[in-house]
Amino acid sequence: MKVTNSIAGFLGVALAVSLAQQAPRSAARPAAAGEHHYLYVASPGTRNYVEYGGVGILVFDIDQNYKFVKRIPTWKVPEGKEPENVKGIAASAKTGRVYVTSLNRMIAIDVVSGKTIWDKTYEGGCDRMAISPDGKLLYVPQLEGPQWHVVDAMTGAVIATIETKSGSHNTIYAADGQHVYLAGLKSNMLSIADTKTHTVTATVGPFADFIRPFTVNGAESLVYVNTNKLLGFEIGDLKTGKMLYHVEVQGFEKGDVKRHGCPAHGIALTHDEKELWLADCHNSAIHVFDNTVMPPKQTTDLKMRDCVGWLSTSLDGRFVYSSTGEVVDIATKKIVATLTDETGRQVQSEKLLDVVIANGKVVRVGNQFGVGMKK
Repeated sequence: MKVTNSIAGFLGVALAVSLAQQAPRSAARPAAAGEHHYLYVASPGTRNYVEYGGVGILVFDIDQNYKFVKRIPTWKVPEGKEPENVKGIAASAKTGRVYVTSLNRMIAIDVVSGKTIWDKTYEGGCDRMAISPDGKLLYVPQLEGPQWHVVDAMTGAVIATIETKSGSHNTIYAADGQHVYLAGLKSNMLSIADTKTHTVTATVGPFADFIRPFTVNGAESLVYVNTNKLLGFEIGDLKTGKMLYHVEVQGFEKGDVKRHGCPAHGIALTHDEKELWLADCHNSAIHVFDNTVMPPKQTTDLKMRDCVGWLSTSLDGRFVYSSTGEVVDIATKKIVATLTDETGRQVQSEKLLDVVIANGKVVRVGNQFGVGMKK
């Protein structure tokens, strides 16, 4: 692939970002009649680092430039003990609940009142789960174990298990509710499960190495995966099961990373799928690719304030959320907001999503994954 940006160019972008941080363009926007938009951020959402937001679900007012609103309690940390890492977050407008997993348990919370509905532990622990479009089922991976638990979202009860022996880790529920995509961090194959039978019916790969974060397009024809050792991504065909393209970031060294042991741990499609955004921990950067061509072409590199370990998109498709707590305008590639909690400390998290509330009820929710929306 042709080098599209030099390090010098990257430093120029870094200067521009620095200036943007000093005088950011407001991300505030008028809400639709009766609607209010919030960002729910689970913490500690970067390992168990409480210095980046403490413990709980932090709620930010998107309509007021991501102003901190409140903190919803999750788990109490026993005196003398370290808090558990938050592993995932999911929500449903159908039930008005938000779900958060830690290393060992999952909690269901009423989005509006903040009250805990249930709190349960699971054999083998928990990782980054996904919820069905109708809000009835959760697919919950064990903590890098052999299985996924299929969980009744109303009660928290396990109703089935799926065994892949892949190091269960990341989960995406198909928009039509018919399939779930299961990625284990000890396998170079993506598993596809049928949600009627709760069985694996297809696989995609092999990819170059074990699969880490991934995303799918709206038509569910392509999967974009991060893999171990790759500062870049690979693309697989969800219909044929074949790996199609291998793409590497140009103009940047791979280098050591602070966490995840993976050069690129975070990948997101814009809603229109014209761009793919890629996390880069070592260089504290986001790399943007033109996804209208195959293989996608690197076009822009953005300097962030810390190691980028996850990327997701806003519900309206205007912004990318970086795990560094920075909100980036997709159109302008400028940082328009940075998250801070009630004490003024910097908030960072790899587990967050949008929630829209109208007349005291949840009407829409976002996704912790940056999935495509083009049909």
